[in-house]
Amino acid sequence: MNNKNGHNNKRLKSLRKKLRLNLTPAEAFLWKHLKGKQLDAKKFVKQHSIGNYIVDFYCASEKLIIELDGEVHYNPTAEEYDANRTRYLNELAYTVIRFENKMVFDYLPSVLREIRNNFKPSEI
Repeated sequence: MNNKNGHNNKRLKSLRKKLRLNLTPAEAFLWKHLKGKQLDAKKFVKQHSIGNYIVDFYCASEKLIIELDGEVHYNPTAEEYDANRTRYLNELAYTVIRFENKMVFDYLPSVLREIRNNFKPSEI
């Protein structure tokens, strides 16, 4: 798709590929626990684009986006960009959850629990 709210915008294809091949240490660590439907049989993809934004991890069945924040996110410009991006994604009915990189390494069970807590209730 190449529309405004589309997924995997063709213009961002090479950047998505570059980001997938160069994950941050925190992204690579979390990806080990998300890939291959390891977390509650939910399919996650990494470095997926929605509109003009590339998100770290995306689960389509849950409309859930996971963002990991390192030092580059802690300045006024980046914080404003992240807030605008989150607002845009929320307006499209996506849930965005954020974790500091350090949390992924130091508190992985809590991070995974928080991700699960954002899954939609099962329909039985």
